[in-house]
Amino acid sequence: MSAQELFDAARASLAAAGAPREALGELVVPRRILGVARAPRIERRGAAWHLGALLLTDDAVLATGDIVRARQEARRGYTAESQRQRSELAAAARRGGFAEGETVHLGWRLLPPDASAAPLTLHDGIPSIRWSAAGVPMPLDAYLAERVALLLDPPAGA
Repeated sequence: MSAQELFDAARASLAAAGAPREALGELVVPRRILGVARAPRIERRGAAWHLGALLLTDDAVLATGDIVRARQEARRGYTAESQRQRSELAAAARRGGFAEGETVHLGWRLLPPDASAAPLTLHDGIPSIRWSAAGVPMPLDAYLAERVALLLDPPAGA
């Protein structure tokens, strides 16, 4: 099967089961008005099924980027700058209209459906995915089957 056929089959399974989707967002920094900066916000750009290293929409395949949960802005003391930045992104998602606690994917990128760009690859002519930088490519059909099963029936406590 081609990569496109594998993605189409996964979409059909997920749609038929009513699997939950997660929001796609894009960080927007508004222009200054009269020299006054306005707070950045994350705007909704759609929804996708989250399948590990991939995001699957109705008509596209995306590579995952950052993931945040929207939450109200709060003053906190942080020991790491990265923590502060993630908190600012979570607040920007809330300002953009996402519900409290809603998962938002940022920094995703469009992938060609023919498995010609990382993390997708053709390994010995078989559509595959390299879901870990240190891992060997895994056949895409097995990867999608596993990820779809996990999304439809997550383990207890997940």
